[in-house]
Order: sequence, then structure tokens, then C-alpha cells
Amino acid sequence: MELGIGIGWRPEIAAEVESLSGIDWVEAVAENLCADHLPDSLVRLRERGVTVVPHGVALGLGGADRPDPDRLAGLAARAGLLGAPLVTEHIAFVRAGGPLTASPRLEAGHLLPVPRTWDALDVLCENVRIAQDSLPVPLALENIAALITWPGEELTEGQFLAELVERTGVRLLIDVANLHTNHVNLGQDPAKALDELPVEAIAYVHVAGGVEKNGVWHDTHAHPVSEPVLEVLAELRSRVDPPGVLLERDDAFPPGAELAGELDAIRATLRKAAPSAGPGPGPGRAAARKAAPSADPGRAPELAASSADPRPAAGPDRAAPRKTASSADRGPLASPAPAPASDGSAGTGARTAAPAPVSADARDRTAVAQTALLSALVAGTPAPEGFDHRRLRVQSRALAAKRADVVAKVAPELPEILGDGYRAAFLAYAGSRPMSGGYRRDALDFAEHVLIAGGPADPVARRRLTYWWQDRSGARPPRRTTRLVRAARAVLVGK
Repeated sequence: MELGIGIGWRPEIAAEVESLSGIDWVEAVAENLCADHLPDSLVRLRERGVTVVPHGVALGLGGADRPDPDRLAGLAARAGLLGAPLVTEHIAFVRAGGPLTASPRLEAGHLLPVPRTWDALDVLCENVRIAQDSLPVPLALENIAALITWPGEELTEGQFLAELVERTGVRLLIDVANLHTNHVNLGQDPAKALDELPVEAIAYVHVAGGVEKNGVWHDTHAHPVSEPVLEVLAELRSRVDPPGVLLERDDAFPPGAELAGELDAIRATLRKAAPSAGPGPGPGRAAARKAAPSADPGRAPELAASSADPRPAAGPDRAAPRKTASSADRGPLASPAPAPASDGSAGTGARTAAPAPVSADARDRTAVAQTALLSALVAGTPAPEGFDHRRLRVQSRALAAKRADVVAKVAPELPEILGDGYRAAFLAYAGSRPMSGGYRRDALDFAEHVLIAGGPADPVARRRLTYWWQDRSGARPPRRTTRLVRAARAVLVGK
């Protein structure tokens, strides 16, 4: 299936997305959608024939634990609700600790890199297979941006992704902005990574903006797409005709005209970089092409999942450039949302043989390593051996800043009540209190922390914060009468 040119759908720019011309598809963050109904904007887009792809951020398939069944069921439900041709997630871990390490559960609130080792690859591949068996449509996984690297890595990023595809048949979502980020921050060559990738497995491509500060590239998704990112997109297009390309924007949303201009720049880059055989994705391209049938729509074409250990093949040959793949060489992604088979298995194709399960030792080693790193980043424990301490401090500050920003979004009353002191108070709280639940739980815990510490100093602000916390922390929310009385009292005392 050809997707064409798309844009990330966000509630803040829903009207602008609907008004853009030449949009073939959109991508929506899965965790921001209800499992049983859609926002009106997405309903209207679907009625116009615009494909909607759910993009997950919370599975943590690169973590030591097996994927959470409830999270997988939620992602499957959203795929079905949207009639999506595929779902996407990330090659990352987002939490650590818990039973495998007999330690408190820690949440990163961010996508963190998986060590590119054979142990971590074994764990990731088994987690991917579990996810594939639980989803009604094919799965594609995204490479992430990183500020840090793991010591003792055994594979390059391209080799790691190639092995993942070879073992599982999963498709790839290649983020060219993340390749650029890793070039600036880690010295990794985007062209080399693209040479090592099985480009025929690419489902689609992300393009996003960022900013460089003090020699570190921050993948903000809140700035215009830069020329270096477009150059990486051109490198990719010179090797493969991607089925889809999507512009991401998650914050500091510009007017619709600026988004349209960025989309035009992406189209121009694809046209310019395309070999003479044909153009890149453009308006109407998705509707104009007929995808060839495939015997197994849930797998990357020409890449059968193998139960044999492919490690002997890892070496110089793995880094050799792969052939350029045109869209004609690929089968389709899948027809939208096929129903699960009667035996309960997902209708996306069966593997030829069941691979050997991952050893408990491999999961334990991965769990210990990831918990030690995450604890250093969010709980202030000593840095694990071999890591760049300066980069860990940068990553730690970035995680705390992101927590403060997201909590301010999910609980906007907190910065309103605390005023200019919100950010400093939250960062002080975050420095010694790792996140163990979601951001809404984090907001409640922060408010409780401030109140226990005797803040805020202003009695009116303290009263408002107390009421805010009480309204949300109980087993049941206060009744309407109680809320009205509190609101009236707040007005009488000048808020």
C-alpha cells in the first residue's frame, strides 16, 4: 500500500490539517485517542478518504519486560477503530525496574536507546513477535534520536535494524531527523546507516525539525525542518522510493501556511533526489498506484522471518550497501484492519517456524543494565560504568524538563496556581522523585509534595492547590455541589 505525503495530526492543529491540500494520510499518537470513539476531525478526514495511522509511544518494546497485554490490546483497538493499514511504535525502552530486578518501577517519560548488543536484540525480537501476534495489522518500528550511547555495543544501528527485520519481518519507520540527530550527537554517519538498512522493508519516513544548543542537537519537533534533515531525506530517496513520507510537528505549532511550505519543501526534496525512473510521493500518488498482492502482508517483502540464529552473518558483509529498491519491488503493507482469525491469532500471516524463546539470563542482564541507566537519569544514582557522564547529565536535565513541560500540559492549573515558581518547584521535586506512573499521576504527586512542604506561601494559592489536589486524588471526584461551593469561596477570597 502506498501512503503518499502526510502530516502528524494533533488536536492543536486539527483545523489546519483538515484545510491542507494534497494530504494523503495522517498519523495520530495512539495513546492520545480513545479506544471506542474518534475526535470529530479524524472522523471527517476518514470520510474524505484520508488514511489514519496510529503511532504508539508507550509500549517500550526494547525494554526487558515482555509487552504489556493491555497496552497491546489498546493499540489493536485503535487500529481497528481507524481501519488502519498498519500501526507503528519505537525501538526504545521507556521504563525499567520491577520484578525482574526486584526494584521500584521507574518511568522515563521518554524514548531511550536500546543497547545494540546481541542480548538486547534477542529480547527486542521476541517482544516484537509478541506484539505482531497481538495486532490485527502489520507493525512498523521507528529508529529513535539519542543523546547517549551504550558502552560495549556490538552492532551499528544499520546492522541492528537489518537483523531485527531479518528475524521478525517487521517493517521500518525511518525517521531521517533522528538519523541527523545521531549524526550530530553521536558522530554516526546517516549514509552508512542507510547503506546497511534493508530499505525494501521501509513502511514510511518521518521528517521533523529540531535545534542545536551547545553542540547538542535536540529533536524538538517544535522547529522548522532544517536543510541538513532534508539532505538525509534526499540520501534515503536516492536509495529507495518510500511508500510514504510524513511531517511531524508536536509543539510551537505554526500557521497552516508554514506547514504547507514545509510539505512543499519535502516534496521538492523527493523530486530532486529521485532517480530518473520516477517521482517521489506527491498529492494523489497513494490513490493512483495499485499495490501488487503479497502472500504475507504482515511481513516485509522478500524478508522471511528466520528461526535460525543469524549471528554468523553479522560482519563486514552486513555493512555492504543493499540494492536500491523501487516501490514496484515491494508488496503492499496490508489491506486495512483484517479481522483476527477464528483461533484468536492476528490475521497478518504466520511464521514458518517458531523461534527459540529468549533465555531468562538475557532478559535479566538487559533488565539490570536498563534499570541502572534509568535510575542514574531520573533518581540520581551513580552512573553505570562506561557511560559519558557529561552526556548523562544533559539527558537527565532533558528528561526533567520534559516532565515539567508535559505535566504543565496535562494539568495546566498547576503553573497557573504556582505562577513563575512552577518550573523551579517542579524541577526540584523531579530531582529526587522518579516518575513511577503516568504524567497525570506525576501531577498529583507534585501537588501533594508542594502542599506537604508547606507551599505555596500565598494562602490563596495554597487553598486553590489544596482544592485542585482533593478534587483529583480521591477514589471518587467531589460532587457538583462541593465543587460549586469551593468555586464560590475562591471567588469571594479573590481566587
